[in-house]
Amino acid sequence: MIEKTTHIPDGKKERKNQPVIHYLEAEYLYFPTTDLRCPAGESCVVDGQYVKVGELIGTRNGGFFTQPIHSTVSGYVVGFEKKLHASGQTVDCLIVKNDKKYVLHESCVSRTDEEIDALTKEDYIQIIKDSGLSGLGGSGFPTYVKLEGKQVVHTIIANGVECEPHLISDYKLILERAHRIIEGLTYAMRAKGAKKGIVAVKKKYPELYEVLENARHSFMDFDIEIKKVGNHYPQGWEVDTIKSATGIKVPVGKLPAEYGVCVFNVATLYGFYRAVKRRMPMTERFFSISGDGIKSPKNFQVRIGTPVRDLIQMAGGYTETDATKVLISGGPMMGTALQSDDLIVTKTSTSLIVLDEVAVQTEPCIHCASCVYSCPVDLQPVQIMNAYKERDKDALNDLGVNKCIECGLCSFTCPSKIHLTETMRQAKRFIKK
Repeated sequence: MIEKTTHIPDGKKERKNQPVIHYLEAEYLYFPTTDLRCPAGESCVVDGQYVKVGELIGTRNGGFFTQPIHSTVSGYVVGFEKKLHASGQTVDCLIVKNDKKYVLHESCVSRTDEEIDALTKEDYIQIIKDSGLSGLGGSGFPTYVKLEGKQVVHTIIANGVECEPHLISDYKLILERAHRIIEGLTYAMRAKGAKKGIVAVKKKYPELYEVLENARHSFMDFDIEIKKVGNHYPQGWEVDTIKSATGIKVPVGKLPAEYGVCVFNVATLYGFYRAVKRRMPMTERFFSISGDGIKSPKNFQVRIGTPVRDLIQMAGGYTETDATKVLISGGPMMGTALQSDDLIVTKTSTSLIVLDEVAVQTEPCIHCASCVYSCPVDLQPVQIMNAYKERDKDALNDLGVNKCIECGLCSFTCPSKIHLTETMRQAKRFIKK
């Protein structure tokens, strides 16, 4: 009997027990002036100019929003070069040669508690906008835009579920920065006028619950709860997290704020702390390299802008097999396949997975409906695939293809090994043309 698939191998057991290597001294750092959300951008520095940590060096433009770019090291601007972005795009990058002195920009001065107490909602919006903070769970959506929403929000949820296999960036961040995450949560609550804060973590990680619970006790003036949620996939999906943490059911396609809830990734809330308390943008990121195609999988803490090739070398390089290497930026379920390892660590980067390619034969659909049973948004992936083959936009709209969250479960569960998730992506792009 075909059953709904909700539990998948997570590949995290060995990863989460490995130490973190602090590699903060890359020779050159690369800062994209464009990305997937911002097709235009420009620098505000010139070749040879000396820049400091936290200094504004450019701006990306997304049409209805902007994202400032900050240097994560001190050193000299030495030009531009094209590099691979985590989205799979090749983008122009501003290059800074690291002088390894890490001189802070004069603007990076901590606020006092009295100054923070006096901040208004408008102040918080401007602070977060100036910091360039965006959704660090992978969305990259500007955080200040969420803060500008007019809906009344009663609950802020810190999403620490990180349900994708292999990924342990948020896991390590919570272990090492729990107090700062909670502090960032209190600032987000103030900014949105929310009375309740919830941090959602998986039940199977009691160690995360413990460090967060200990941190919570330093902020007893705020109504904050550490909530254990399910271990299933995709529990980290915003709608599923909200339901498990609050009982509130947000229909697919609706904004959580319409139901009084706002969700931020735990890394984003850590960024909230840095922006509000320390007047600092995000400068570092936990990043892992794993998979059977790498000699020695490793966990790193790196400066944003670090070339991933440096980390591959520190991980021993690729395994010496005849198999072609498959490179995935992000998780194996929702990540992006890459054509090159000429990649840089951006704010939304979490990992590089290196696999030995295994030839898989795709077979005809056997109409088992495993993809239908497993779809968290109740779609019919095979029907969508057929409509896409016929280039039938009306049918694709009727079948609700835009509701697809690209979680990868349809491809994972398919006994015929049909690439359904990629077809969903292509169909979504097709109906937008």
